[in-house]
Amino acid sequence: MNDNDTKRLSRLTAILTQLQTKRLTTAASLAGKFNVSIRTIYRDIRALEQAGVPILTEDGKGYSLMEGYKIPPVMFSESQANALILAEQLVLKNKDTSFIRDYTEAIDKIKAVLRQTEKDKVNLLAERTRFEQNLNRERNSDNISQLQYALTNFYLVRIDYTNEQNKTTHRTIEPFALISTTENWLLIAWCHLRNGFRYFRLDRITALEILTEKFDQHKMTLQEYFDKFH
Repeated sequence: MNDNDTKRLSRLTAILTQLQTKRLTTAASLAGKFNVSIRTIYRDIRALEQAGVPILTEDGKGYSLMEGYKIPPVMFSESQANALILAEQLVLKNKDTSFIRDYTEAIDKIKAVLRQTEKDKVNLLAERTRFEQNLNRERNSDNISQLQYALTNFYLVRIDYTNEQNKTTHRTIEPFALISTTENWLLIAWCHLRNGFRYFRLDRITALEILTEKFDQHKMTLQEYFDKFH
């Protein structure tokens, strides 16, 4: 996801929030709020309509949502809510403070419609995720969604892991946190094989299975982990 994609995602989310909180919203006011052209707002409105949002257009007046329409808790699956939290981490790296403020306010309103169990999970994931910009944009893993699910639901995970010496080991791990460096996603997890916390590069996980067995939540924050082990 590049900066333009991130900005558009945040803008679409914020436009939807504006439509929910105001009876009538004009394209001009939205363009001014987000510092984009009116033509861009027209495209954004069409994108929301194509996504199934019932937007009413009053000629010469503006846009409104069909009466009674709200974002229901069931609109977001757990993996979709997790994706929003990951996008929030991307946005927090943006240098524009007003952009960060608007997106954070929009995310807070989205969190407000989640069921309590989903709120607890997305808040845990937000606390246990760190992101640094991947400059080369290379996609080098496809396990993030599964690991997010295991992390927030405390499921043990079995992996095949290949190290720098090209040696593969079979491990059972307890996912604790996800961190993005400039090049790779890293998983911090308690490793049963090594009996301790270890870092795992996601691009070196060659096989992954979420087990039905659960582990006890580690009673510390990510910052407390860094303070203790670094």
